[in-house]
Amino acid sequence: MSSLSVRFLSPPLSSSTSAWPRTRSSSTQSVAPVTEEVEVEVERLEPRVEEREGYWVLKEKFREGINPSEKVKLQKEPMKLFMENGIEELAKMSLEEIENSKVTKDDIDVRLKWLGLFHRRKHQYGRFMMRLKLPNGVTTSAQTRYLASVIRKYGKDGCADVTTRQNWQIRGVVLPDVPEILKGLAEVGLTSLQSGMDNVRNPVGNPLAGIDPHEIVDTRPYSNLLSQFLTANSFGNPAVTNLPRKWNVCVVGSHDLFEHPHINDLAYMPAVKDERFGFNLLVGGFFSPKRCAEAVPLDAWVPADDVIPVCEAILEAYRDLGNRGNRQKTRMMWLIDELGIEGFRSEVVKRMPQNQLERASPEDLIQKQWERRDYLGVHPQKQEGFSYAGLHIPVGRVQADDMDELARLADSYGSGELRLTVEQNIIIPNIENSKLNELLEEPLLKDRFSPEPPILMKGLVACTGNQFCGQAIIETKARALKVTEEVERLVAVTRPIRMHWTGCPNTCGQVQVADIGFMGCMARDENRKPCEGVDVFLGGKIGSDSHLGDLYKKGVPCKDLVPLVVDILVKHFGAVPREREDEED
Repeated sequence: MSSLSVRFLSPPLSSSTSAWPRTRSSSTQSVAPVTEEVEVEVERLEPRVEEREGYWVLKEKFREGINPSEKVKLQKEPMKLFMENGIEELAKMSLEEIENSKVTKDDIDVRLKWLGLFHRRKHQYGRFMMRLKLPNGVTTSAQTRYLASVIRKYGKDGCADVTTRQNWQIRGVVLPDVPEILKGLAEVGLTSLQSGMDNVRNPVGNPLAGIDPHEIVDTRPYSNLLSQFLTANSFGNPAVTNLPRKWNVCVVGSHDLFEHPHINDLAYMPAVKDERFGFNLLVGGFFSPKRCAEAVPLDAWVPADDVIPVCEAILEAYRDLGNRGNRQKTRMMWLIDELGIEGFRSEVVKRMPQNQLERASPEDLIQKQWERRDYLGVHPQKQEGFSYAGLHIPVGRVQADDMDELARLADSYGSGELRLTVEQNIIIPNIENSKLNELLEEPLLKDRFSPEPPILMKGLVACTGNQFCGQAIIETKARALKVTEEVERLVAVTRPIRMHWTGCPNTCGQVQVADIGFMGCMARDENRKPCEGVDVFLGGKIGSDSHLGDLYKKGVPCKDLVPLVVDILVKHFGAVPREREDEED
């Protein structure tokens, strides 16, 4: 092996590295970063994949020590289930036939995730969760009604969730129905393609895009372009479907940072350079059981027209060079650590048109001291005479009838559009002010999805939990509601407290960004018997001063949570015990 190596000067990276480019200011000055040398063997920069018959495949010389998921991809290309109609034949097979072959068993347990289908083998054997692509969280009443019609036929097994990536997930799907469902999705302008496993997740943007009086830029066109590129207009894009792991992207359009850029693999931060509008780039943010890291500046700026080329270049660098061994060390930040930020940047530059990538602009358009707004409730739009209504969807769970009602409200009072948020809530935009009072009297808003929920409910987020998810250690959604209700009876708070629940260390509930986070684990009760419990995290922040929370207490039995949460709220968030409130009255 050649001993030739490449040296890059690179800022040191760690999970505590600041995630934010410089805020625009008249006093802004360039500050040279502290650098360290990163040596990379030239052989390490050889792409590990190659194109074969339209698909990207791991080269034979790099197959030693790869993880089981990589072996599944090598045995059979997952995208063929969609692009070569393999799903049609698979859907005709009985589960018994499928289970008799490792290939078809891997089809339903692994490869179908490339079509957005997740087999619930452990808790709903033979049924699937289907994850959609919904760029920027924008959906229509027709799409919502169609999804409602799908889950309604599955009775108690069918429901839907608003996810922490502004997306829909529907539950209860059975394999024989999948080809017809995919056709129905296409007819209403939806797709589930490339929404699971080693693909790019739903592009996130400002939920108030286009209607926000204070928005920096309308993120919808960029989110839509990203989604169209990533899926080749829903026909399938094999160039970006064989990544080492999943990959998240967002486009920031608000000072509020509703998009949570610091936890994305790529975040576009609006910035001006030489009087041109574009984006500074953050890279590498992610959560996993073994490590959580905030995104770091790539020291790169792209004009608005280059949103797709730079996304493609970053994805190709990750696809070509990312590790494919231990699945816990294959997210993009691990590659950035290995190459150094400047080394990783140089690999991106190699894959850019004309091999050029401008350095970051100091004119970041995010107002750093901005106070994050509450979008729940009724608020005026930038369009005169119109408002939007933010509805609280308790832990994101909806039934078919709820979806039909939401679609009706969107048609009757708005423009037939709904917006999903990363906090698992829904916004109805474009409501004529003359219709607001009538909307607020609707039974759905009175009984289920209030615009003005109790203050502790406002910031409540919960992942799927073990009701459906085989990886979850504890039940989350019902428990999150129950604990919060009990805590609200005991203390009063003066501001919303963001409490997130996740059923396992995969942290789909994003507990590290919450004020208080609860991560499912097995604990021991007072008799030392195993029981469902949580590790408690404290102090996560979102917005321009974002940082991840720290572990506060390990292995708390779920049955002991209420007094602990009350204590945390009193000591750290200024809550007042309601008994004292009564005495003072």
